[in-house]
Amino acid sequence: MGRSVIVEMPYTGKELSVNHYLGRTRRGGVYVKGEVLKWKEVLGWQIKTSHIEDWNLPLTVMCDGQFSDKRSQPDLSNLSKIILDAIEESCGVNDRNMRWQDGVSTIDKEEEPMLLITIKEVE
Repeated sequence: MGRSVIVEMPYTGKELSVNHYLGRTRRGGVYVKGEVLKWKEVLGWQIKTSHIEDWNLPLTVMCDGQFSDKRSQPDLSNLSKIILDAIEESCGVNDRNMRWQDGVSTIDKEEEPMLLITIKEVE
């Protein structure tokens, strides 16, 4: 059976979406928003200890989500760019060698919004 790592990360809101993570400068340039950079760095450090760069490729990356209500529930596919980029930046595995899977979204008004990111090695 292949190796896997599961990381729990807070869902901090719509800025994690591929549609919102970039900011614009007055001169028309773009940049990654500071809160997204910090989130990606935290995710990267949690994954880095598993040394996934040594695993058999391609990797499967799946994201499950728990959200407060339907209005705050994103399309999980829109989180893929930020998550895959964080893995690539921290571990050096090119996102061409990763396969994205949407997981399950649930609603729980009592709990904080959370993402459960699972990375699996090919078997």
